[in-house]
Amino acid sequence: MFISDALNLSGPTIDMLWVGRLGPTAIAAVGVSGLVLNILTLGIWGVNIGLRALIGRFIGNSDIEGAKHVGRQAMVLCAFYSTLMTIILIILAKPILSLFGMQPDVLAEGSTYLQAVLIGTIPISIYMMTEAVMQAAGDTVTPMKISLLMRTTQVVLAPLFIFGWWIVPHMGVIGAALANIISSCTGMAVGIFVVFSGRTRIKFTLSHYRIDFKTMGRILKIGIPTSISAAQRSLASMILMGMITPFGTLAVASYSLIIRIQQFALISNGGFCRASAILVAQNLGAGQPKRAEKSAWLAMTMSESITIIIALLLLFWSSETIRIFTPDTNLIDMANILLKIMALGYAVSACQSVLSQSLIGAGDTIPAMLIDLISMWAVALPLAYILSRSTSLRVQGIWWALVIGSYLSAAVVLIYFRSGRWKHRAV
Repeated sequence: MFISDALNLSGPTIDMLWVGRLGPTAIAAVGVSGLVLNILTLGIWGVNIGLRALIGRFIGNSDIEGAKHVGRQAMVLCAFYSTLMTIILIILAKPILSLFGMQPDVLAEGSTYLQAVLIGTIPISIYMMTEAVMQAAGDTVTPMKISLLMRTTQVVLAPLFIFGWWIVPHMGVIGAALANIISSCTGMAVGIFVVFSGRTRIKFTLSHYRIDFKTMGRILKIGIPTSISAAQRSLASMILMGMITPFGTLAVASYSLIIRIQQFALISNGGFCRASAILVAQNLGAGQPKRAEKSAWLAMTMSESITIIIALLLLFWSSETIRIFTPDTNLIDMANILLKIMALGYAVSACQSVLSQSLIGAGDTIPAMLIDLISMWAVALPLAYILSRSTSLRVQGIWWALVIGSYLSAAVVLIYFRSGRWKHRAV
């Protein structure tokens, strides 16, 4: 799962590696577009979480038919949602991006990129459902192989399309979007083939299939609080971008770069989060709450150890890391300082993320949602505004506020998890 997450998250990083050669404007355009894409993934992520929690419980209880039924309902639900949201966002792409008040060249390039890359969100969302089915059932190797195929496809095609190598015309940021679309379609096709051909632990069939709104409701009951958490994070990211935009294109590009670096730096969190959530769900389904708790603590400890090492590496080699993405010296100087600040927050990121996902795996999603909401909206955002507008920290104040919010969130989720209330959550 760690390798799968590394491969999945490397997609935006691959884009930024190549797009970074096109200059700060292209970096800012791709980065801001990524914030809008997060809107679409909110519902997908919610369905994904509900799917994992329910399938984990069914597998723990040795109910394979129940697990298959949940998986098929989730795929239909996700396909409908992603198609509807894609159409809406394609129509509203430019008006949404214009809300950030960015420079005209960034707006033009960003809206074009966003409209193109949105097409690939339908196949990638369906692939995410097949991946969740396989992983929740205990098959983590097959999704890893599919992710490797997807990223290999993107690695080969991205520079070809972006820079116009060989007989391919130069497409710039549109080339990055096209490479994403093709790799997403590849993942969807292989994922569907695997779950319907029986090459994993759960084999789907279309016989006797019917839309079951009750099961969809159970999925959404677990997933909606997680979607709300993701929604508030996306909205908060947009507000933060609005705070950063007045400081100029370099500040926006720095934000975009650091978000990409953060996704890669915290890859271990994602793998341990999913592993812990699945083990918690399966053990609760099997009537083993003590073993569920032990799984979460072990996952958190291992992830925290890796994350601290990565944070130290970024503190000492921040400029070298940024130089991988861009040769622009002014951008390197600004992003270098901001990355060092954010690295201080990574020290507690594993505690917050792994334990929160463990609660979600247990189906206890509301506390995790409330902790996210309070730490971001009552602490981080107001503090970001005050520090950036009323102190000499300027744009650095925004990043310090995010670090403070991370420490608060980690402390609260740790206290709640130790209370053990999540062990008795019925799904």
